[in-house]
Amino acid sequence: MSVQETPAPDELRIPVAGGDLAVLRWPGDAAAGGAPGGTGEPPVLAVHGITANGLSFGAVAARLARRTTVIAPDLRGRGASGHLPGPYGIGAHVDDLVAVLDHLGIERAVLAGHSMGAFVSCLAAVRRPDRFAAALLIDGGFGLAAPPGTDVEDVIGPAMARLRMEFADRDAYRDFWRAHPAFGGGLSAEADAYIQRDLVGAEPHLRSACAQEAVRTDGAQIFGDSDVLEAVHRLPCPARLLWAPRGLLDEEPGLYTRERLAPLAEAGVAVEQVPDTNHYSLLLDPDAAQTVADRVRDLQHEAMRG
Repeated sequence: MSVQETPAPDELRIPVAGGDLAVLRWPGDAAAGGAPGGTGEPPVLAVHGITANGLSFGAVAARLARRTTVIAPDLRGRGASGHLPGPYGIGAHVDDLVAVLDHLGIERAVLAGHSMGAFVSCLAAVRRPDRFAAALLIDGGFGLAAPPGTDVEDVIGPAMARLRMEFADRDAYRDFWRAHPAFGGGLSAEADAYIQRDLVGAEPHLRSACAQEAVRTDGAQIFGDSDVLEAVHRLPCPARLLWAPRGLLDEEPGLYTRERLAPLAEAGVAVEQVPDTNHYSLLLDPDAAQTVADRVRDLQHEAMRG
């Protein structure tokens, strides 16, 4: 099956504290080892970034289609889970991920976390080593070069501003993203589906589904919670970190540099730069999405050997 023929994911609603979590699932072919349960290779649990949603992994899921099951929640306070109340926080996301596995009857999964989702993945692997077999960290998970007490708006100011905006229609939202430096004036089918999932409300007052309180709470923990920041150094499972040389606005350097990531070697986390990518294109560019999918498969195989 080609990438273009990838079927739409199943839309699930899974009970968690306070309501139902929206979850996307691309089922794997059981004959190919992609069964969602306790046999064959572990499914992939994809964990998105701080103002994103599960469809940010659409291009990666397309490249894993049929070969393995991919499960991508809209995290609490985002996307179709934007209605879920607090308490928010990285630990709350870990609890929700475990609830997803329990509901679907999955014993263990391989984590793939982008940006904030990488920090969630690290904490999940540390707190529940019985449920998570490996972790792929995608431009996140390791402490950012920001002083203690940094406000999330100081780092993702344009993204926070978007949460306060209204859009007259869906084309207006497309135009907003086409003008974004990281998107280079164009939107792939996967990128368009991802951004459209973010919209709620009715024209001409469409807005992002992201709850600002959730973003602020999670952001504060990424910059200042010792358990969250130290988790990457205590991972009990195989792990790799992929990083982009350019950042959220396509600027250089990005969130990480080779020198910044050097300490991860002591923690046994392999580090790999994905050339000519930024924080967004690392998931959405076809070649980069293929690299992410390949590294996910590598970790699945390593987990099975272990």
